[in-house]
Amino acid sequence: MNGNYYQNPTFPTNQAPMQNTIPIQSSIPSSPPGNISSQTSLPMEQSYIENILRLNKGKRVNAYVSYPDSSEWQNKIYTGIIEEAGRDHLIMSDPNNGNWYLIRMIYLDYVEFMEKINYSHSYSEKNF
Repeated sequence: MNGNYYQNPTFPTNQAPMQNTIPIQSSIPSSPPGNISSQTSLPMEQSYIENILRLNKGKRVNAYVSYPDSSEWQNKIYTGIIEEAGRDHLIMSDPNNGNWYLIRMIYLDYVEFMEKINYSHSYSEKNF
């Protein structure tokens, strides 16, 4: 079927461990590309929402959230300070009532900032 171009590999089975073997070095990096190296910078090739939220940690925002399967909480607005942001979550605190919120990104519609947004893209710092 594949002609003589490629031979299917054969693998040894049920053999005793080989003596004097050399460990194979993996070419896979120890951390995935695009990791954030510091608390205040974005990976230059990425501007995901969680990275933008991290750059604006400590700022007061309104987070507009929709829960489509809930009849009681269809749409909700969380007001507070950005504490942390991850790939799938946003953590906010509300200094007015002392509440802390863990919001899943899949429910986040948009974020309204009460001050200038810190944003980094294409090797330059920008404020909007």
